[in-house]
Amino acid sequence: MKSNIVLIGMPGVGKSTVGVILAKILGYKFLDSDIVIQQEEGKLLCEIIAEKGIDGFIEVENRVNSSISVEKTVIATGGSAVYGEEAMAHFAEDSVIVYLRLDYETLSSRLSDIRHRGVVIRDGQTLRELFDERSELYEKYADIVIDENGCGIEKTIDKLTAEINKFGVKSAQ
Repeated sequence: MKSNIVLIGMPGVGKSTVGVILAKILGYKFLDSDIVIQQEEGKLLCEIIAEKGIDGFIEVENRVNSSISVEKTVIATGGSAVYGEEAMAHFAEDSVIVYLRLDYETLSSRLSDIRHRGVVIRDGQTLRELFDERSELYEKYADIVIDENGCGIEKTIDKLTAEINKFGVKSAQ
């Protein structure tokens, strides 16, 4: 049985918010992989990106995510985690991977300043191009896809708990 839940999706879909609530419901721990990266590197995500560039950041993210070893934990990943094949394979070994999906229009209204948020986006790349590129990867790695369109947090959590129960995920108690 898989002992963790990994949340993937674009920045702004609510991975951390949903993750904390889901962890409380299940009695699991919560881990934000972006925070782990910042702690290990001793820098903010935007500083790592500025210093190492996009590809350098993706290497750091892949290395750190590949080293995460936890049980009964909800892990919220950064939106670019799906660029790390090794990390995603590592997560798939003992985690149910959940893609929190939101349509482009809703997402773009939530993301007003993506550069200062530490979002991995190449110079000249539009949010739409990034969305299209990553959506394919999220679909590829997901065990479960939760459509959040028109959902508040509670409805998203309800959908998510119903789906993870099908995978045999049980509360920690």
